[in-house]
Amino acid sequence: MTKDHGPSVKDDDTYEALRDEGASKQKAAAIANAQASDRQHPSKKGGKAPAYEEWTKDELYERAQELDIEGRSDMDKDELIAALRNG
Repeated sequence: MTKDHGPSVKDDDTYEALRDEGASKQKAAAIANAQASDRQHPSKKGGKAPAYEEWTKDELYERAQELDIEGRSDMDKDELIAALRNG
């Protein structure tokens, strides 16, 4: 039986399924709430930002700087892309 996760979770079944798959509480709640909302469409592809491969090395470096990725100053373009994708 599905638990009631309180008023902050709009779709308890989806929340439980995501938690069982290993999603964090925060991520599971966000996805469950988005799916329960008529205004949001979580299954649709997100933004239209170009792939990292299309960015310049300077743009990649600036993004890595925003995310405080360690060792960024010694990375080449491919390493910056990998670091940005792996968080």
